[in-house]
Amino acid sequence: MRLFVFLAFLAVLVTVVSAWSKEDYEIFDLVTALEAAEGKGTDFYSWLDVPSTATPAQINKAYRKKSLQLHPDKNPGVKGIHERFARLGVVASILKSPEGRKRYDFFYSNGVPKWRGTGYYYSRFRPGLGTVLIFLTILTSGLQYLVQSMNYKRDLRRIEQTIRDARFAAWGQKMEPLQGKRKVKVNIGGGPRQTEDGNVIPGKMLDMVVEQDNVYILDPSGIMHLLDTSSATPAAISRTWFVVLVIDAIHKFFPSKNNSPEVDDQQNPADNDDGSDSPKSGTVTPSGVTEGEEILQAGHVAASKAGGRRRKAPRKR
Repeated sequence: MRLFVFLAFLAVLVTVVSAWSKEDYEIFDLVTALEAAEGKGTDFYSWLDVPSTATPAQINKAYRKKSLQLHPDKNPGVKGIHERFARLGVVASILKSPEGRKRYDFFYSNGVPKWRGTGYYYSRFRPGLGTVLIFLTILTSGLQYLVQSMNYKRDLRRIEQTIRDARFAAWGQKMEPLQGKRKVKVNIGGGPRQTEDGNVIPGKMLDMVVEQDNVYILDPSGIMHLLDTSSATPAAISRTWFVVLVIDAIHKFFPSKNNSPEVDDQQNPADNDDGSDSPKSGTVTPSGVTEGEEILQAGHVAASKAGGRRRKAPRKR
């Protein structure tokens, strides 16, 4: 119901905005300029010193009187007198025209809208292509950062819940740490499903090991991956698309010798020869991953920051 009301409000708003004409935009500009020059709250009628129900004859008489007061020849050297005199002529022409006065009376009774539509502001300010691109870059990067923050909070909740479930399965309701390692199975989501043998499995289970306060994910090869809240990747401006694009371009056109593959191979021979098949930082895990690897991918457990460089997370057998 709320969605329907919101969509209906947007439809009405779009209809109103699209109904504003060029003449309406002219009235908006005059109202803004008149209040800026003559004082806030000044309207067409009060400036001419006539009531809103004045007849065309009364408006003509008031216009002639006001034009004599504001004529540039009678006000030599007065700052802004030419603009005020020209504005008076435009105001009088709108009030003398039946259609123009009808449009002004509408805004006079209901108020001039604060938001006057993108077309109005675009026609007044006319941003260049560079300004538009900068705005879109900031907007999309901000939205991407917001999505990163939401995903980070979701991953934190998921990791904390998985750790609590593993400790509960290992320690029981008292939640008191026990000595030694305890292998448990944790349900990480999904409803009960039936296997090929006809057995009912209570959701998607994950093999884990609890050793005192530490909780590990146990993969099929027997390697244990430490799971904690630092495994989640926090939101960062440096990971938004534009910053990543700039950094990649800099590395492409100005390669650093310290980042060359030969130097990395010489400095980290152990990383290349450890014989482990686990995914490393920056690699893409193919489809068909195990249940444990899904949690690793969601929280980026396989790698953690250390001394400004990537290293593999602690593993135990």
